[in-house]
Amino acid sequence: MVEPEHRASAAQRLGAQETLGISTLDPGHRPPIMPPGRHVSIKIRMLDDTEEVFDVSQRASGKVVFDLVCTHLNLVEGDYFSLEYQDHHKMMVWLDLLKPIVKQLRRPKHTVLRFVVKFFPPDHTQLLEELTRYLFALQIKHDLACGRLACNDSSAALLVSHIIQSEIGDFEESQSRQHLLNNNYIPDQVALIDKIMEFHSKNVGQTPAESDYQLLEVARRLELYGVRLHPAKDREGSKLSLAVAHTGVLVFQGHTKINAFNWSKVRKLSFKRKRFLIKLRPDLNQSSYQDTLEFLMGSRDCCKVFWKICVEYHAFFRLFEEPKPKPKPVLFTRGSSFRFSGRTQKQVIDYVKDSEFKKIPFERKHSRVQHSSSRLSPLPSPHRPQVPKESVSRAPGDVVDSPPRRHWKESVLVSAEDPSALRTRGSPSSQRNVANSEDRPGPGAEPGPARQPHPEHLNTGVVSNSPHLSASSGNSQGMVNGQKPVELCGHSPDGRQPSPLTSPLLNDAGSVRTDDEDEVRRKRFPTDKAYFIAKELLTTERTYLKDLEVVTVSFQNLVGKDEAAPDSLKSTIFSNFDPLYKFQSGFLREVEQRLALWEGRSNAHIKGDYQRIGDVMLKNLQGLKPLTAHLQKHSEALVELEKACRGSRRLEVLVRDFELQKVCYIPLNVFILRPLHRLLHYKQILERLCKHYPPTHVDFRDCRAALADVSEVVAQLHGSMIKMENFQKLLELKKDLIGIDSLVTPGREFIRLGCLSKLSGKGLQQRMFFLFNDVLLYTSRGMTATNQFKVHGQLPLHDMTIRESEDEWGVPHAFTLVGQRQSVVVAASSLSEMEKWMEDIKMAIDLAETSNGHTADLLARSLSDNKDPSPVSDSEASLSGPSGPSSGQGPVPLSLICWYRVHSLSFSDSCRSLENQLSGNLLRKFKNSNGWQKLWVVFTNFSLFFYKTHQDDYPLASLPLLGYSVTIPTESENIHKDYVFKLHFKSHVYYFRSESEYTFERWMEVIRSATVSASSTRILSRKEPHPY
Repeated sequence: MVEPEHRASAAQRLGAQETLGISTLDPGHRPPIMPPGRHVSIKIRMLDDTEEVFDVSQRASGKVVFDLVCTHLNLVEGDYFSLEYQDHHKMMVWLDLLKPIVKQLRRPKHTVLRFVVKFFPPDHTQLLEELTRYLFALQIKHDLACGRLACNDSSAALLVSHIIQSEIGDFEESQSRQHLLNNNYIPDQVALIDKIMEFHSKNVGQTPAESDYQLLEVARRLELYGVRLHPAKDREGSKLSLAVAHTGVLVFQGHTKINAFNWSKVRKLSFKRKRFLIKLRPDLNQSSYQDTLEFLMGSRDCCKVFWKICVEYHAFFRLFEEPKPKPKPVLFTRGSSFRFSGRTQKQVIDYVKDSEFKKIPFERKHSRVQHSSSRLSPLPSPHRPQVPKESVSRAPGDVVDSPPRRHWKESVLVSAEDPSALRTRGSPSSQRNVANSEDRPGPGAEPGPARQPHPEHLNTGVVSNSPHLSASSGNSQGMVNGQKPVELCGHSPDGRQPSPLTSPLLNDAGSVRTDDEDEVRRKRFPTDKAYFIAKELLTTERTYLKDLEVVTVSFQNLVGKDEAAPDSLKSTIFSNFDPLYKFQSGFLREVEQRLALWEGRSNAHIKGDYQRIGDVMLKNLQGLKPLTAHLQKHSEALVELEKACRGSRRLEVLVRDFELQKVCYIPLNVFILRPLHRLLHYKQILERLCKHYPPTHVDFRDCRAALADVSEVVAQLHGSMIKMENFQKLLELKKDLIGIDSLVTPGREFIRLGCLSKLSGKGLQQRMFFLFNDVLLYTSRGMTATNQFKVHGQLPLHDMTIRESEDEWGVPHAFTLVGQRQSVVVAASSLSEMEKWMEDIKMAIDLAETSNGHTADLLARSLSDNKDPSPVSDSEASLSGPSGPSSGQGPVPLSLICWYRVHSLSFSDSCRSLENQLSGNLLRKFKNSNGWQKLWVVFTNFSLFFYKTHQDDYPLASLPLLGYSVTIPTESENIHKDYVFKLHFKSHVYYFRSESEYTFERWMEVIRSATVSASSTRILSRKEPHPY
């Protein structure tokens, strides 16, 4: 028998190298099953405008073709995408995944299918793979160019700036201008070139992956994000457009949204010939209710196409699992049998979170930035008309041709004809049993600059989805898929590459971390404790500057022009805060720049060693010394504000209204004292650095010198810190109490407040007790909108005695206070609470016996004529009902929190809370929720305040921590993550994730300072050192 002559393939004729048949298929996986029948070539145009050709059977369903594309791209989250084509009516329609291709494409050889995004999620952080975000970014780029994503000039310029940052890298004026002249990204681009370049100059250091993230962040806020307009008319014949989104059906007039029908309000969607019908659920809140809305579309086919995409959008975003097919009727059919096929968004997210995949590198076609060795199409298609070799990087000013054929730069190609070479990892179907992979990067493997791997790192087996080039574990010669690693620019001195944009927590949301992931984190993210200490300086400095803005911007705008505010007050406050705000702004910029260099986000670090922070702190703390005079006057500002409020009823109301604004999330007096507290934070940070560094470290000398400087300033301000802290607490309590005159008197010092049960003829009754160094007040919560406490009695501490009386009265944790005029029996909620109260009361009694009445000269001189203003009337109060202030209605009084949670709070606790401030990114998860939410969290004043980003002016929500317990989750809670702590109070449970061991320990430390009360109280007038 004569063997048939071997014919060279097209690839061989064009000079392509022979494939080695390397398989990227995970163990146990098989490529999509191809049904028998005559094969046809299907052309697919990808999002990067390249064309791929797939050889499929005519009898194959659309799902087979789509799975081949996802496999070809190694796309895990393929369910967000689909294939569209132009039918014989010249309409763009989606490829039906359940129908055979032969029934959908009349001329398959002459039809080009487009691979595009079909479902646009509301939040791009739900896209867990970098490749998916890159493809979404390409879709946004395409929509911008064709005018589908219409927006204002500023938004368009900002979007384009992120696109060109991804393509050409950091801003260089001539290069950027030439690139914009040669490439058109938006209509009428020439008029916006200057604005685009201005935005581009602010993106220095962003890697392509980070630029994709920022691009999606901007795009998702646009009204036309992910919107495809379908022309229609209303009953009056007015021209409209219908669209569908994750929220429901939208109605547009031009490019302006005029109505929206949420899925929860829609009862049924249907169409009849040209009429598209929306049936709504009854709305009891509207008198004029319209049951059915009717829209007229161009044809029945237009109606059906829009109805189908509505069905699919509703199922994808609203259902938990794929809807089951309806049984076919035996005799008659009524209505369409169309249904959504595929995984829902929830199934996609759960699948990606619960699975482990190898990260196949992909190429960013248009990007010249060598931060990424990624390849968009790691596998060649079975039929390729030409295989030219082109460089990934183009010379500046080159025009990007569209649409080119796929170019390949690999020395080894993977054959798609070999069944073992196909991966079903990216297929959106039949992937349930995925082998565990040790190659998944951990949360530290963020988008960022990388360097050429060292030989000792070549056996790690890491193939990352972030833009780094890693070596294969099976190749000791530094080969990746058969080619040598490319040396990448922008490397950090130690080879670690954190991202300034995407938190490690965000990349790891929901995935199971392995030991190998931790190894990757250690190699790709700065792990030195000094780095995290410096990062704490950065995060808390951002919060500090925002706090200064409350005084220098918000409060100044409110009272600066008001005649009720005396000139002495304006001069004292604003003349001291403005220079400090200006100085701290410069300090923050330097810290941000240093951390960027430390993390390797810029090329500048190759000129010197920037992995330290002591020199920056030393320079700025020396610059802070001339401002010590301003810091000393901050205590005067607090006194001046109190005097002005007592002298002007209008100013008092003005200040109270300001404290009810969202921006004033803690009492105004605390903001005024912030600069004094901040010095203590600097001292703590420098102490940690000095303790961490060995004496021979390059940063140790600067840190020690900076610590000496800040200690000197703290020593100078120590006296005023002690006085003002007590003064501020008395002023805060004065607002909480009614029925007492002159609470703020010379010599009075606050010691403890909290709930105790007072024994009376009616039994045990809850009362709020306030302990000072000369008197003990007991109160009940007033039935007023202000939530103030009404004073029922005053017990002078002079000649008072105290004894335990649990056996005497038969009440657990009871003790008796015997005064000159009356005796009171009270009971604490626990033994520890009883011990704290008895110890503090005994100390206060001893102090009252030995006190000679002397107090701070400042208070005695400034407030000797102090008289409490009359209680605030209900009509003037802006707080809500008995449950406390609502969101955005000012800070919740700590006394009120103690009342509801039956808790106590000492002055020592208050000092410790102000001393242990902290801020930064955390991931939060509720008890019964699946996902983690990234938030900017600030701890201060016994509460956690939650922001979306550190740039927000006011918090979205807050969580008072008094009464909460902080622990580590148990195995039974199935929180398989590192650095997670748990907050719980009764049935309220919250989980929080931090990014590193150091930040985890710091958050545990500061939260425990708020949840665990001090065992003993420090009295100001005693000779023992103050907590400051």
